[in-house]
Amino acid sequence: MATGRTHRPATRSRGIPEATVARLPLYLRALTALSERSVPTVSSEELAAAAGVNSAKLRKDFSYLGSYGTRGVGYDVEYLVYQISRELGLTQDWPVVIVGIGNLGAALAGYGGFASRGFRVAALIDADPSLTGKPVAGIPVQHTDDLEKIIKDNGVSIGVIATPAGVAQQVCDRLVAAGVTSILNFAPTVLSVPDGVDVRKVDLSIELQILAFHEQRKAGEESAAGDGALPDGTRDASTDQGPDGDVPAVMPA
Repeated sequence: MATGRTHRPATRSRGIPEATVARLPLYLRALTALSERSVPTVSSEELAAAAGVNSAKLRKDFSYLGSYGTRGVGYDVEYLVYQISRELGLTQDWPVVIVGIGNLGAALAGYGGFASRGFRVAALIDADPSLTGKPVAGIPVQHTDDLEKIIKDNGVSIGVIATPAGVAQQVCDRLVAAGVTSILNFAPTVLSVPDGVDVRKVDLSIELQILAFHEQRKAGEESAAGDGALPDGTRDASTDQGPDGDVPAVMPA
């Protein structure tokens, strides 16, 4: 069985833009749901709506894959599932190690979506000796002292960091030195890596702060609408009434 170390996705060599690559998993998720319902074909409009993008962007993205659909029929669901899975490298086995088996690491270890998408959790690693040998999601935790050997023995090229921020860079350095070339970082810190190593950062607190910003803005807009202010913060003179309820005349400059 092929492993992540010897097979790399074809997207870069074929010149597919990073923005398109980032949307491929959205299309795949929507297509997988259609496949599970035995839907044979789907139009670009229907698939775009399910993926949360506009149909013109979807058609442009698929053109990079050499898939244009059939006028009046749409796209073949099963073929697109295979095609996108192949482009993302999901038709092969990708062994993954998770470093840091706290609450988040343990939750990731038990996530069932990895296996169904071509990822196999090959090892769980933690610095706490009391966790060594303890099974989490059916996988025994191994100590960080053995990190390099674990990566070599399992042919791992993808590592997941779920450690505290203070040790994340040290863990990252060891992973890279051992041959890991792709890292998913859940630690709340920015990692420094050499050229040729890809890092994807997942920071839940940042996402919540962005949502808080939008909530605050929506609340401000509702408040402004309630007191007659315009979106730019100025007031709408047409809503200002005099003491008797009439709208005062606009005075000349």
